[in-house]
Amino acid sequence: MKALCDGNDLAEAVGKAIKAVSTKTPNPVLGNIKIDAAPGTLTLTATDTELTIETSIVADVSDEGSILVPGKLFSDFTHKLTGERIELDFSGGKLTLRYTDSSSEFACANVDDYPEVPTVLEAQSFCMSNRDLKDLITKVAFSVCQDDARPILKGVLLEIEDETVTAVALDGYRLAKCVKPIHDTTALMQAVVPARSLSEISRMLDDSDDDVKIYVQRNWLKVDLGHTSVTTVLLSGDFVPYRNIIRSNFETTVTLPCEQFSDSLERAMLLSRDDKSNPVRFDITERMLRISSNSGAGNIDEKLPVVTVGPDLTIAFNAKYFTEMLRVCGADSITVKFNSPADPCVVEPAGGSEDFLYLILPVRIGQ
Repeated sequence: MKALCDGNDLAEAVGKAIKAVSTKTPNPVLGNIKIDAAPGTLTLTATDTELTIETSIVADVSDEGSILVPGKLFSDFTHKLTGERIELDFSGGKLTLRYTDSSSEFACANVDDYPEVPTVLEAQSFCMSNRDLKDLITKVAFSVCQDDARPILKGVLLEIEDETVTAVALDGYRLAKCVKPIHDTTALMQAVVPARSLSEISRMLDDSDDDVKIYVQRNWLKVDLGHTSVTTVLLSGDFVPYRNIIRSNFETTVTLPCEQFSDSLERAMLLSRDDKSNPVRFDITERMLRISSNSGAGNIDEKLPVVTVGPDLTIAFNAKYFTEMLRVCGADSITVKFNSPADPCVVEPAGGSEDFLYLILPVRIGQ
């Protein structure tokens, strides 16, 4: 293999592919990046068997072929060569990089040992904008379960309908749901996608209205980003019937500004950080939300002006679940809906024009 390419392009491509290089595996070959040289193109591929990233760059290829380079070392090295024009020359089991008047060599693994990457047929697909897909992932992926005991909850449920895609994530203490428009779909479908894979996809998306196409085929999902594609295995099993969890009728609703609410909760968490449950008490009256927390480190008692409809209520929550939601909800004000101190609350952006819903279970504390 012999090719010439721009150092910036190579470094960017390696930086994308390295996200799928396995760091914890008994199979050392998965620590490599595969480079395929074809006329006019270098294609870099990395996989950990769950997540696969393929990305292509323009190159002057004089000798076609495939090689396997050590992923992390090659990534760190090419990151330092972004301003150079680079020649890649593979022979005798080694890759030589030539740049300006210098050269470096990398020992390469046997390319025949690299696993076959999944091929996702274009049987089912849907389209949506970069901006909407990125926002969809941001608003739900943080709520997945981190416990291996229920693997299905480490993923995000995607429900694709005629005009919308609904994403849902939950961990047993909270639930996040977001609905976004899609431009077209070839079928109604469902898929549970590992949150880690969605997070890597999100990092590659921009805030444009350009379309991104998503393919679903049996156990795989593929996102086509033009010169880059991301393929992930889907989680198997039955997702929680989340619609049964979300109530539609509430006795008390409170509307309040996000920024003030978030600041108050962050201060409360500082004083309760030695307690993993971060318990914060809400005393709700017609025009005021009193936020209080007591711990060995100190006490906090703050009052926020709110608009309340319904009876007064005292309830407590893990403050972390609120603060994490407030960081991604993107609203100036929220409406929080309650029934009793033992029932979960539902949070929605105020005004009802947004596409985000959040449910949080309360905690029990002494009165």
